[in-house]
Amino acid sequence: MNNKKTNERRRFIKKMTYSGSALAFTNSMSASWANPIGRTKATADAADLTTNYGDGVVSGNTIDLTVAQQSKRIAGGISNPITVNGLSPGPLIRLREGQSVNINVTNHLKDSTSIHWHGFILPFNMDGVPGIAFPGIEPNATFSYQFDVKQNGTYWYHSHSGLQEQLGHLGPIIIDPSDGDIGADREHVILLSDWTFEDPHTVFRHLKVAEGYYNYQQRTIKDTVAEIKKQGLMNALKERAMWAEMRMNPRDILDVTGSTYTYLMNGRDASTNWTALYKPNESVRLRLINGSAMTYFDFRIPGLEMMVVAADGQPIKPVTVDEIRIAVAETYDVIVKPKGATAYTLYAQSMDRSGYVRGTLSTELGAQVKIPALRAMPERGMAAMGMGSMSSMDGMAHSATMDMSTNKKIVPVENIAIEHNDNGHGVGASMIASNPTSRLDEPGIGLEDVEHRVLLYSDLVGANPWPDEREPSQTIELHLTGNMERYMWSFDGLKFSEVKGPVNFKYGERIRLILVNDSMMDHPIHLHGMWMELENGNYPAPRKHTISLKPSEKVSLLISADAPGNWAFHCHLLYHMEAGMFRIVSVS
Repeated sequence: MNNKKTNERRRFIKKMTYSGSALAFTNSMSASWANPIGRTKATADAADLTTNYGDGVVSGNTIDLTVAQQSKRIAGGISNPITVNGLSPGPLIRLREGQSVNINVTNHLKDSTSIHWHGFILPFNMDGVPGIAFPGIEPNATFSYQFDVKQNGTYWYHSHSGLQEQLGHLGPIIIDPSDGDIGADREHVILLSDWTFEDPHTVFRHLKVAEGYYNYQQRTIKDTVAEIKKQGLMNALKERAMWAEMRMNPRDILDVTGSTYTYLMNGRDASTNWTALYKPNESVRLRLINGSAMTYFDFRIPGLEMMVVAADGQPIKPVTVDEIRIAVAETYDVIVKPKGATAYTLYAQSMDRSGYVRGTLSTELGAQVKIPALRAMPERGMAAMGMGSMSSMDGMAHSATMDMSTNKKIVPVENIAIEHNDNGHGVGASMIASNPTSRLDEPGIGLEDVEHRVLLYSDLVGANPWPDEREPSQTIELHLTGNMERYMWSFDGLKFSEVKGPVNFKYGERIRLILVNDSMMDHPIHLHGMWMELENGNYPAPRKHTISLKPSEKVSLLISADAPGNWAFHCHLLYHMEAGMFRIVSVS
């Protein structure tokens, strides 16, 4: 190890010890792995990673985790989050590609629990989904997860039992490549999450009673007047009538909002200002994880561009952007190069603009930078949904409730001929996108008019070719369906409890999976145990474990069915999954 670098780093740590401890004391909910000093190239070479990155890091071939519920201070109040080893979010699990690991999880909760290793390639009985992979971990019992680590990158873990994830049962995972190279001078983990002081079952009940329960950003007379000025009285009235016919609110962006959520960065809210330290002239790798239950975040560092080098743990060809929309359950690795000793705001804003969380990237603790103002709340409509002007609707059929550019339209299910139901659209679908299109080159609602560059799915290119380049032998189409008024979410109009059997993949085959979003919401869709290669026109196609679909979007994915067993496939919006947007994929 370079002794000069090591001594330099020790002086840096000593200088920050007192102020770092004081900062950590402000919020006992904070994860101790979120060390402001971070991990450097020097510590990457150290044998004992746990002593160099914070007390909340666990590593090695045998890891012991204890799940409990404890009283903790969070966001100015006291609550009872679920903790892992006394932390919520839980400890950072640090592994190395090529190792074998035995993770012993002991349950001290009153209810059964589980841990799912999000994005891991492992045997299905180690995947951690109760009722599919294993029975779950009963109170006072211990389950040993044993598997070989066959990948590297940024991942995370969370409970797959009920609504425990909303209670803070989650944490980050970093798998170092076999050569240990982190690709930068320093790194920090940024785990974004959403916290509510309400019981998660109360939140779910509120959504079932009134899906707009948490949406306080309703339209005003001022908004209506502005709309009339923009597109004329008749067109404005037509558009309002169509939304009413669909029983939809154009401001239904996120089901659960800042009206109940406090947004967290590494367990801290905006007021406690989590800080990531760097030294002048260093490059910094930020490992961004959206571990929230229901919140899409738009992440940016005003004044500092980001070079995206990995998506969902998998390396991509570098692409430079100013902002990233991070869907629930996605991860992105970015490398930034701060200028001199400048301080920057780490800013994550919820997609519906109902709140934000911020931190600071700085050379010293205590620094604060101006926090950007929340953008105006976006609204689903012609522009946001990629539709044409109101005048293009004049010739549409009476049965269509909304005309989308050229032939694109959404039709209420009650006006659809019976053959649509025969093609897999059940009563759980309140609308159907009759001509869905690719929207991979769109940044998403609320980001259409920003002047800087936003990461697009069409920007993603795999860093290397994947082993399996066969043409698919089977095509499977699934529709993302829902009835927002009744808060029913499903695939092909059927909730999980109504499905007769799994989606079947033949072991060893190559599959093209077509996903069609028939709903008016964004959905992050997660496949366990296998990679999904996004057919975005680039070669190599990017590999992802979570794919986010915009309303009326159609995406094509390639899957190598190389993992025998039963695997979960679901929307990663927690309450959508709980409401029925879940399937089992059986590989045999």
